[in-house]
Amino acid sequence: MKLALLALPWPLFNRPSVQLGVLKGYLRSVWPELEVKTYHPYLKAAHDLGFELYHEISQSSWLSEALSFAMLYPEMAEKAAKLARKEARRRGLSFSFEKTLTTLKRSLEDYLASLPWEEFRAVGLSVCLNQLGASLWAARWIKARFPDLPLILGGSSCAEDLGRSLLSTFPWVDFVVNGEGERPLRLLLRHLFLGEAFPEAGVFYRQNGEISGGGTLELPPAELPSPLYEDYLREVMELPPEKRFFPMIPLEASRGCWWFKCRFCNLNLQWHGFRKKPLPQVVREIEAHARAGFLDFAFMDNSLAPKEARKLFETLASHGRDYQIFAELRACHRREDYLAFARGGLKWVQIGIEALSSSLLKRLNKGTRLMDNVAAMRHCEEAGLVLEANLILEFPGSSPDEVEETLKSLPFVFPFRPLTTVSFWLGYGSPVFRNPRAFGLKRLYPHPYYRYLLPEGVLKRLTPLIWAYEGDRRAQARLWRPVREAVSRWERLWQELKRRHGPLLSYRDGGDFLLIRQVLPDGSILHHRLKGTSREIYLFLTDVRKFEEIVSRFPGLPATSLRSFLEDLRQKRLVFQEGEEFLALAIPRAHRDSV
Repeated sequence: MKLALLALPWPLFNRPSVQLGVLKGYLRSVWPELEVKTYHPYLKAAHDLGFELYHEISQSSWLSEALSFAMLYPEMAEKAAKLARKEARRRGLSFSFEKTLTTLKRSLEDYLASLPWEEFRAVGLSVCLNQLGASLWAARWIKARFPDLPLILGGSSCAEDLGRSLLSTFPWVDFVVNGEGERPLRLLLRHLFLGEAFPEAGVFYRQNGEISGGGTLELPPAELPSPLYEDYLREVMELPPEKRFFPMIPLEASRGCWWFKCRFCNLNLQWHGFRKKPLPQVVREIEAHARAGFLDFAFMDNSLAPKEARKLFETLASHGRDYQIFAELRACHRREDYLAFARGGLKWVQIGIEALSSSLLKRLNKGTRLMDNVAAMRHCEEAGLVLEANLILEFPGSSPDEVEETLKSLPFVFPFRPLTTVSFWLGYGSPVFRNPRAFGLKRLYPHPYYRYLLPEGVLKRLTPLIWAYEGDRRAQARLWRPVREAVSRWERLWQELKRRHGPLLSYRDGGDFLLIRQVLPDGSILHHRLKGTSREIYLFLTDVRKFEEIVSRFPGLPATSLRSFLEDLRQKRLVFQEGEEFLALAIPRAHRDSV
């Protein structure tokens, strides 16, 4: 009994598919007689297109899906090309749509034609972000040649009505897995291969002309599998020698989101409840990969659990290896945590900053404050972590006061790595999507860009991932334009000044005095000296401190004098203040010049 699992473009090419890896790991552990082969045609596509071009395209849903749906619906290719050119201009990318489409189609056809389809009893395709068009095209290609081969789709883009509509719209798809796939896939395969009972939940199927099924089957924490990437690694080694690389290994320490309250987020359609893999198992997986010769890892978790994160990276630091790790965190950690993360190998971090306004953060239901976000940006800069974070603009109902608070906050975070502005987009299944009237949304409809990709009849039947709405969109765009322009200036100036001067706000400790160096946006440099108690206060503020804590820590100073000193530092943008809390913004100069 053999099963083929495929991942079509457009995942990051330098990572194996975690979805295929965990499915293979799980099935091998519970059904060793079943032979599972995983295939990664996106890797060959990246090689044939060129790794750089593939990567740029993979960063845009509309660019990548324009190419994929142009393969699926050749009659839509001209419209898809218009959308792709529009998106490419916006991103500053120049490429030939027609040439790229031809190369992509030939690459995927050659790859699929090389597989031993007669050996397989079923085929599964992982359908996550930016993979829908290519997966549907591949499924149709396979079905046209092997009509009796059961075709199964699953993944985050197949959850709930998304998956139900795929089955009702595309007749060459036989089954769609809803939610996380391990248990439903195993039960479905045992039904297909061994005649056992059909899964009681977790699978959409056709019955008497109707779409039936649904529900989910989740794994308990102890059963979260260790992924197997042997097939991807073999495919990397089959590349020409000059094209081979050391891949980044995806890891999974948890499923779901321990916060799970952000109103804009639809990342947890696939998961129900938050579950953590036992920490010793996570460490064993990393050690096993390290023994095999790999040092680069990416945690695919929505956000690492705060308590386990510190323990994990302290353990990794004891290994004595030069790990380089990506992970997502929430802005809830202290300065020493970030330093510990860096010692354990954390290199790139994504934090859900989303806003520089406490009022807007409350509207988004982030559970964090402006001070938390400023602290996270500062601490990442000190620890040498490359921070990837977004600033959500144009969220429905956001106010002029929230825009003003954002604009007032930007000069204080200027020394740190700039945020990326993203316009709010309405994702299927998000709290805003499920309760639009609560956010002033009057009518929801599929994003207009889908008209460039799908024939009208298909679009009417399909439930898409990205939606549009009637409401205050245009008013929000006007309201947030100054922020978008200010962040653009920030990015441009930061890149140039950081290249010329190193850290833009840093200090050197002289034992009983501090020398603070501050690079301003116009390129001028200010120097500040803090002596004695002033130095001690500033160093005390390298973590967020309440005013009452500062008074308690320095009882010999009158509260009025402390306030006056802190206000002077705030006006010079050496300290950030929110309410009665304060944070020193400068980072130690030592060892940060090259970060």
